[in-house]
Amino acid sequence: MVNDFSLTPPRISRRRADRPRRFGVVDLGSNSVRLVIFEGLSRNPLPIFNEKAVLGLGRGLQQTGRLNAEAIEPALTVLGRYAAVAHAMGADPVEILATAATRDAENGPDFIAAINRRLPDIPIHVLSGSEEGALSAEGVLLGFPGADGVLGDMGGGSLELVELDQGRMGQAASLPLGALRLADRANGDPSRARAIVEADLARLSWLKRGEGRDLYLVGGAWRALARMHIAQTSYPLSIVHHYVLKREEARDLAGVVAQATRKTLEKLPGAPAKRLGDMPFAAVVLRRLLRVTGARRVVFSANGLREGWYARLLPPEVRGEDPLRAAGQDLALRYGRDPELAPALFAWTASLFEGETPDAALLREAACSIADIGSHDHPDYRAEQSFYRVLRQPGVGVDHHQRAFLALVAALRYEADADAPFLAAARPLLDPLALRQAEALGAALRLAFTLSGGTPALLAGTALRRFGGELRLRLVEGSGVFAGESVQRRLDALANALGVPATVEVAGA
Repeated sequence: MVNDFSLTPPRISRRRADRPRRFGVVDLGSNSVRLVIFEGLSRNPLPIFNEKAVLGLGRGLQQTGRLNAEAIEPALTVLGRYAAVAHAMGADPVEILATAATRDAENGPDFIAAINRRLPDIPIHVLSGSEEGALSAEGVLLGFPGADGVLGDMGGGSLELVELDQGRMGQAASLPLGALRLADRANGDPSRARAIVEADLARLSWLKRGEGRDLYLVGGAWRALARMHIAQTSYPLSIVHHYVLKREEARDLAGVVAQATRKTLEKLPGAPAKRLGDMPFAAVVLRRLLRVTGARRVVFSANGLREGWYARLLPPEVRGEDPLRAAGQDLALRYGRDPELAPALFAWTASLFEGETPDAALLREAACSIADIGSHDHPDYRAEQSFYRVLRQPGVGVDHHQRAFLALVAALRYEADADAPFLAAARPLLDPLALRQAEALGAALRLAFTLSGGTPALLAGTALRRFGGELRLRLVEGSGVFAGESVQRRLDALANALGVPATVEVAGA
């Protein structure tokens, strides 16, 4: 007799060749060292590994001209770990990008030589200031294709400034105004830092062309400011990327932080413990940049150097895609059932939104793409799961308004209760018109899935038209679709969202 419980189950494995390519980049900065591994070549970078070590390589560089001796061996150890992680995850290529501290330090070449001895198979690029700024700008443009204004990327050793003219790079400069270096130059006194920053910025007359445009901020110290503002204002979405502050809000925040003691900062909600020493100097630079550029608002970007490196790997046709459309398609490919469904839904809902702007049409297209992403989830949690999956997606070109709109549509498509507590994370990010449009589109998609079962073939046996003050649902007899109780109920819900009466027509095959 065979004991079934003793049988060894078959081993199921996924061949490495079946998975998307992976790419690893190490950002060897003045304050921290970070490894990011991206999976696939997508318009929206997908980081599947992200680890940082704060080492302070550039600490004391201003006084000594050399890298921090206490950080060199730990840095080599961390780089060895990162190489091992990247190899184990199958990343190829893997490259190290060294920035201000390494390029400026007297012993920078010796440090690079030590890395080469330990990691002979990993290329190391010591970036010039202009190269660092260009890569940061390319990373920002992945998330903000039409960016217009001035980019400021603040690291530990330097501040890279780049003019952005509707998605194109213009003038650029690298200044010794990184958080660590500025602190060293000012002997740790933020009040002394103001004059230093003003003098350095005064040399760049082109910064004045930022008047009335945006100031795009990249770097950990500035992201810390954003997180603190998010926490203090109870903002409903804890995502720094695409977070926006009006000029006055940014100026007031920077003013408070620049003058705060470390003990005061420790008590403030959202203040990251590891950034407390950097934040006053980052605030001083921000306040002076606002004054010099005349920027109308501040836009935070989580993209920068590393994403710029990744952008250069993308084929031109991928890099040229619209990031919102690509984000919707990525989610549909990952979680949906039928790639032909989204175009059918987009055409089916078109008459409900006549006169929509190109941006609104693109948003509706993305909503149709993500309409089926809960199909593999538990039925009781599809609405909530889809909502959070969309709201917190990794798409770099999706702003907070778009996230909220798409998430609300996805939840309502799965017939979420309009008063469901989890929807509170989206509603404050939408104006009344956008709320009404999201509610109408969610109801329309719910009706479409009830009619079609999520299949383009069955949806083709129906048509939805809005004629003036009336909504008409047309069904083809014998197509497998009929106006049962569920269809009528969801048609009525859509009509109510649009504020019009609805009728059903049945036509011969």
